[in-house]
Amino acid sequence: MMPAIIAFVVLLLIGAPVAVVMAMSGLAGGFAMGGERMLGIIADRMFAGVSGFLLIAVPYFIFTAELMNQGGLTQKLIAFNNALFGQVRGALSHVNVSVSVFFAGLTGAAITDTVAIGKIMIPEMKAQGYDAEYAAAVTACSSIIGPIIPPSVVMVVYATLLRDISVIDLFAGGIIPGLLMAIALLAVSFFLAWRRGYPKQAPTPLKVAGMAFLVALPAMIVPLIILGGILSGLTTITEASGFAAVYAIAIGVVFYRSLTWQKIWYALLVTVRFSGVVFFLLATSAVLGWFVTRSGIARDAAGLITTFSDSTFLQLLLVCALLILIGTVMDVLPALVVVAPVLVPAMVQLGVDPLHFAILMIVVLNISNVTPPVGMTLMTAARIANVPFERAIIASLPFYVAFIAVILLLVSFPSLSTWIPSLLG
Repeated sequence: MMPAIIAFVVLLLIGAPVAVVMAMSGLAGGFAMGGERMLGIIADRMFAGVSGFLLIAVPYFIFTAELMNQGGLTQKLIAFNNALFGQVRGALSHVNVSVSVFFAGLTGAAITDTVAIGKIMIPEMKAQGYDAEYAAAVTACSSIIGPIIPPSVVMVVYATLLRDISVIDLFAGGIIPGLLMAIALLAVSFFLAWRRGYPKQAPTPLKVAGMAFLVALPAMIVPLIILGGILSGLTTITEASGFAAVYAIAIGVVFYRSLTWQKIWYALLVTVRFSGVVFFLLATSAVLGWFVTRSGIARDAAGLITTFSDSTFLQLLLVCALLILIGTVMDVLPALVVVAPVLVPAMVQLGVDPLHFAILMIVVLNISNVTPPVGMTLMTAARIANVPFERAIIASLPFYVAFIAVILLLVSFPSLSTWIPSLLG
């Protein structure tokens, strides 16, 4: 075990890519356990980590998201949500949050939401008198709803890593936590808008609001295609993701007429690049996961957690604090593939519902997207807003408090994560 730990720490400290860290750590641990004969097993584990049929859905989801971005969907959703919130004080900040909820059903990636929404909303918010750092903070914090409300690339990766929870249960389990995060953000947004006197807009005529809804409707059907097909049992995850991509091309080319072949080609390039990163992480995480299982690290981790407290509530809070700490130095997917093989078996041994813990882990790690020093969504939004990262961090603190409240709710009431999946049987 010690050679693997040394390799992991040293490579992480010198800034090696996370995939390389996991591969070399598993290699060192496997070699220490069985010598050269383990090398063939490690190669087999890497292949097994990326050979699951479910993983075909990952590039399809990424491709669908990029098609919707390139097709100008964001503007349609913003126009519709602006018709809903326009006459409320601080309208654009509420629109920012509500658009992220709609967009979450299309992309499933926080950074994608930050860029697509931020490039439109942040300049408009600044032009109407909102503080630049506030515009960056609300954009970044609302964007992390994307991987919580299905479809979610992160959830597909999780289901592939652990293989003890279906991705359908994960998708269903993320609906209520994602909506709770949106409600918490809207509550903070309403309070700050009232206290700071942010502007409101003139009421939108009913005819204009109806037209905005009709224009956005074809795009809003995409989540129904994905979720409706999956949750009803009519399609598999892979089939639903493929249908969504074909439908996105159809409405982009035929209905909106904003999706050109050049844009489709660019979406394919982005899909290949991002998918390559995801699959490389999965292959190397399979090596580390194999070593963790063989070495008994998960069992030792469970024993360590019980030494602090016998209360499941306190144990979960302790693990959440650890996940937030890990999230300060690692992005969501790398953090997930590193810690999930260790923590999930440990928490299951302690009697925690695996679906409850899966949703809790995904929520907490995504909140780390606004946790410095990494905080990728917050850093991206700060660059779009052209404000120092430190000012964006301070502006995000009220929203971060709201996220902590949501975490406490999820820890206290497991049914928030398991109720909808239980209805689906």
